[in-house]
Amino acid sequence: MKLLRPLVTALGLLALWQAVVWASGVPSFILPGPGRVAAALVAQPWLLLRHAAVTLQEIVLGIVLGSLVGASSAVLLAASRTAQRWLMPLLVVSQALPVFALAPLLVLWLGYGMASKVAMAVLIIYFPVTAAFLDGLRRTEPGWLELARTMNASPLAILRQIRVPAALPALASGLRVAAAVAPIGAVVGEWVGSSAGLGYLMLHANARMQVDILFAALLVLAGMALALWLAVDRAGRALAYWQPESLAPSFAGAR
Repeated sequence: MKLLRPLVTALGLLALWQAVVWASGVPSFILPGPGRVAAALVAQPWLLLRHAAVTLQEIVLGIVLGSLVGASSAVLLAASRTAQRWLMPLLVVSQALPVFALAPLLVLWLGYGMASKVAMAVLIIYFPVTAAFLDGLRRTEPGWLELARTMNASPLAILRQIRVPAALPALASGLRVAAAVAPIGAVVGEWVGSSAGLGYLMLHANARMQVDILFAALLVLAGMALALWLAVDRAGRALAYWQPESLAPSFAGAR
């Protein structure tokens, strides 16, 4: 049943897509049908896989580095009031800048290789991870903190043994957001300047009016992003395994 519902949804979307193509009568170089896109996938699988492997590396590295930097920043901000006073305004102001506008600068500074795309993904996911984890660290149960203080626990021990474990569900939520937006950073970086990747392939396919290849690359990117999100979601559930999920039973009861 878990696999049947996504399959039915996917088939329904494909049927809707084909219906739009038939009803509108637009030429295939503007909106190709699912059959043409599937033919492109079958005709050039190695081309798509080669570029997908590059984009996947950029996304995974961006998620790992961005999550590490974001989680470390949140712990630092939670542990030090001085760090909060000096770094929090910089963190907020950094998000006021359009991240996409920094892509040309990153390509200029870091080159056309993988580094600029990873940096773009890190910049996009840094704030969601930091904000979510910091919010979890701030919302630790007060009773737990009072009990730890009455037992003469040091601030470092309280942070390590109480506040960080209690904030892991919030960190898991931040990681889910990071997995959803990291592909945006990698692809935008490839659009600005690159020599490989799905963004690069889509840009060149669009310039050559190979819209079927463009749609095929887009579908590969969507499937890859969905798989990454599911993997991060499962890891988040394992990270906060003790947290009950109350929404599913309530919806089940409503049905």
